[in-house]
Amino acid sequence: MAIRLSSCSSSSATFFAHSSFCHETETILKRKNFGIWVCQNNSNFHENKRFELKASNVQPLKAVSLQAGAPANSLATERVVNPVQEDYIPFLQTVKEESTLSIVVVGASGDLARRKIFPALFALFNEDRLPENFTIFGYARSIMTDEELRNMISKTLTCRVDKRENCNEKMDAFLKRCFYQSGQYSSEEHFLELDNKLKGKEAGRLSNRLFYLAIPPNMFVDVARCAKHRASSENGWTRVIVEKPFGRDTESSRELTRGLKQYLNEDQIFRIDHHLGEELVENLLVLRFSNLVFQPLWSRNYIRNVQLIFSEDFGTEGRGRYFDNYGIIRDIMQNHLLQILALFAMDTPVSLDAEDIRNEKVKVLRSVKPVQLEDVVIGQYKGDCDGNTSYPSYTDDMTVSNNSLTPTFAAATLFINNAQWDGVPFLMIAGKALHSKRTEIRVQFRHVPGNLYNHKSGTDLDNATNELVIRIQPDEAIYLKINNKVPGLGMRLDRSELNLLYKARYPREISDAYERLLIDAIEGERRLFIRSDELDAAWQVLAPLLKELEEKKVAPELYTYGSGGPVGVHYLAAQHNIRWGDFGYDD
Repeated sequence: MAIRLSSCSSSSATFFAHSSFCHETETILKRKNFGIWVCQNNSNFHENKRFELKASNVQPLKAVSLQAGAPANSLATERVVNPVQEDYIPFLQTVKEESTLSIVVVGASGDLARRKIFPALFALFNEDRLPENFTIFGYARSIMTDEELRNMISKTLTCRVDKRENCNEKMDAFLKRCFYQSGQYSSEEHFLELDNKLKGKEAGRLSNRLFYLAIPPNMFVDVARCAKHRASSENGWTRVIVEKPFGRDTESSRELTRGLKQYLNEDQIFRIDHHLGEELVENLLVLRFSNLVFQPLWSRNYIRNVQLIFSEDFGTEGRGRYFDNYGIIRDIMQNHLLQILALFAMDTPVSLDAEDIRNEKVKVLRSVKPVQLEDVVIGQYKGDCDGNTSYPSYTDDMTVSNNSLTPTFAAATLFINNAQWDGVPFLMIAGKALHSKRTEIRVQFRHVPGNLYNHKSGTDLDNATNELVIRIQPDEAIYLKINNKVPGLGMRLDRSELNLLYKARYPREISDAYERLLIDAIEGERRLFIRSDELDAAWQVLAPLLKELEEKKVAPELYTYGSGGPVGVHYLAAQHNIRWGDFGYDD
């Protein structure tokens, strides 16, 4: 790309285009249309002294921001050097400036960091997905040496089945990149000490910094303040990943957002919902928008109901104090299931750009009617004995009150008030201590009008209904239930499955959700992260229900540990003419 420089000051100017900044001449670059830049000197500006950079192929100049939120692929930047000439320079010399990535895990001594974040970072390192120059710093209040951090991390690191060769060597190489800094989450002085250590490792390179806040939400704003004032990158981007929960209701969520935005731009905030990083959630848009067979069926004309199911076969197990403050509706429905609903029901986006996708998700969430109490069933698991094995009730947890009304199970019917989905019930179910562990989407289609084979299907026409099942985890699969003739001389129908079982079709081990989300944050890809208006729209759906449940002190229905949940869920399904009987029992 040829670049012309005309009528420029004779002083040498070195600049980064996207940052609107000129170092040596203290000038400000102003972007014109399609790659044309005008640089004006702030201190000694002369009316007739200015220069323009013109790109011959009218493409924007590739550059990297000096502020946070720079383009995703800017791990290396182009540095444009302006030779000293007065009137006309035919082209400029461009050179690559080496960059480095610093990842700071705040709350490094916690369970989330040990079990998920450090193993995910190692997996990315093992797959050669991290840049050549990277450093990982753990930051927490615990007093710890670098070696103690490495020992702690090493206990949770594993190599993929197909990457076992030289595993120990890779672990050693990864651990050598890991360091530790102890400090308070609200201390700018301690973050300044962290900044000095980061600069020592960055060694003068262009520095990009990613902060992962694996800490309680009440500490987010303090850390954002300290990172902004004392530990932000001075010449690259700075990004911050925050974990759910994002508040307890609409107002607390907005307050948290306002607090973070005092110190961060929206583009710097990556609100993580790790279930959005699951392989089958990522595949949902591919399934919808790249297969003609599904596109015309994806509406109220052919779909009778949609079921979004999140089932765990264990209880709170040490998380009782946290869970009792939030409950299953805030913990699972408001985050994971509403996000999956939005991806499932959204209209075709203009492009695969993150903002286009998130715009469509916001439209869907704003169209969802607030959930009514009569469309909800809540439950709480009670203890059970199976031979010599006993299972505790929810209130047996020492950190939970004996008279707690916090639901560990919830089922709700949602309706989307738009032309595409009017009248179609979306049934969400989320629960702990159930009979199976799975996350899946079940799409039940309408009956075939004037079906010639109804007499072969018996009295229950629902048995002949086509159903698409997207099993997100475990045993990832996509299968379609169809009616088929049983081989033989007679005419007998059977309900069969067209089954794509991932472990059979793709023997390679599937990446963990945290790996996908971490690499997306590093590359600046925001499709799977939640925008602030999206979060606000999600709270509008469930916040009125939560307020009513708490004000009326609605008692949850008890269900046995390891069962299918409260009996009331079947009445809720029947109320909307939904066949919910095979939840978790087939396959």
